[in-house]
Amino acid sequence: MQPVEAPTPRHRSTVGLGLGALLLLGVLAVVMFISITIGARGVGLHTIWTAFTDYDPTSAEQTVIRELRVPRTLLGLLVGAGLGLAGALLQGVTRNPLADPGIMGINMGAAAGIVVAVMLFDGLSQSTSVWVGFAGAGIATVVVYGVASFGREGATPVKLALAGAAVSASLYSVTTGVTMTDLQALNELRFWQVGSLSGRYLPVLSQTWPFLVAGIAVALLMGRSLNGLALGDDLAVALGQRVRLTRVVVFVTVALLGGAATAACGPIVFVGLVVPHVARALCGPDYRWILPYTFLLSPIILLCADVLGRVLVSPSELQVGVVLGVVGAPAFILLVRRKDLAQL
Repeated sequence: MQPVEAPTPRHRSTVGLGLGALLLLGVLAVVMFISITIGARGVGLHTIWTAFTDYDPTSAEQTVIRELRVPRTLLGLLVGAGLGLAGALLQGVTRNPLADPGIMGINMGAAAGIVVAVMLFDGLSQSTSVWVGFAGAGIATVVVYGVASFGREGATPVKLALAGAAVSASLYSVTTGVTMTDLQALNELRFWQVGSLSGRYLPVLSQTWPFLVAGIAVALLMGRSLNGLALGDDLAVALGQRVRLTRVVVFVTVALLGGAATAACGPIVFVGLVVPHVARALCGPDYRWILPYTFLLSPIILLCADVLGRVLVSPSELQVGVVLGVVGAPAFILLVRRKDLAQL
């Protein structure tokens, strides 16, 4: 007997949603261009063009474009998309409107990995800290899912939320204990936990882009599966969906996206929590559209916050994590006031 295909919500016209996605793609291109041109030193179109067509290594402006701003913008694109999609996947698989990468212990896992490595090894370089943070985030995600999987029913949404809170609290205690006894670990954690694209250039981009691109590609293919899970586990199983396999794929993808993004730039808040709700408000409850919209909206918001941080206190710089914290809190309060927020 062939499994019945899960019904999918159709609250928006396909043509309208497609045009909306194209519009967001155009906005993203404009924001990326602005991110490359605006900074402590303004550059013109001619400088940007010659930086790639007729590169002069002695030109400070062309060097800034090639080695600093373009990698920073690309990292913002991938990190923003990764965090947003990780949040959308978690909200879909747990049916929890407050889910974001932090619920799986990713942020605290990366922080704990970094401070423990600093305590054990002197002179932890930035490139090494990326790998250490990524490993810590991955281990924390595996532990959370393993703890939540005990029992016949497996990793239910409630058990995942409780396991994530418990593991995060334990890792927070470890991190606090280490930083209270090791000044170098405290300084390293203070630099990392702000959440910033500043100072993360070609080496960090080259280390993290394969994980982010792979995770983004898998995430964009999960829309139909998340639509099935939205009906509830029992009905999804009755319709022929392999619920446990879907959950495993989602959490591996979230570990790739959230772990790589957090290790590269620190715990950037509100992108994974707020942006999926904005996408849902624009395109309706169909995850086949929520995921692409989140993929486009997240880097737009992250890069806009990064540019705003450069402009507000120029020639100094306000870190993107701080800007998103200030702007994201009121935005989330407005979303909370929506009556349909909890109806995922």
